[in-house]
Amino acid sequence: MDEAVTTHLERVRAQRAELGEAMAALDDALSNPIGLGGVWRGRVRAALTELAHDMRDHMTLTEAPDGLYADLRARAPRLSREVDTQVTEHAELLAEIDRLLAERDEGIKSREAVHAHREAATVLLGRLARHRQRASDLVFEAYDVDLGGSG
Repeated sequence: MDEAVTTHLERVRAQRAELGEAMAALDDALSNPIGLGGVWRGRVRAALTELAHDMRDHMTLTEAPDGLYADLRARAPRLSREVDTQVTEHAELLAEIDRLLAERDEGIKSREAVHAHREAATVLLGRLARHRQRASDLVFEAYDVDLGGSG
């Protein structure tokens, strides 16, 4: 593997850790009691905002014309379908993050709506975890490199 790819994979690994930290922060925020009211809402909002930022950074790093996915397609065309799935999921995941942020901004009026918001954010975290697992498998299959599970 050439030095440029190694350097890029290190950037991917570091950004992956940041995304993992943002996911953990959202999980922590969601695990607080809803009864905290404005405190709960503020923590969830802050965590979703950071997650949106890190997801956009992740998409930029992996989907750029000189990014990870372009290299994967060139080096391992057999994995193009899996790469396409990852790209599609990026758009879907970011759309859900943005939807949750908009919901927060519009204000959640009822207790039931707050519970539904927390459930949707929890489901999102599961989807993100599975997305990261598939990405890790994809990189390992193409480069025989472990991105690591920390973060």
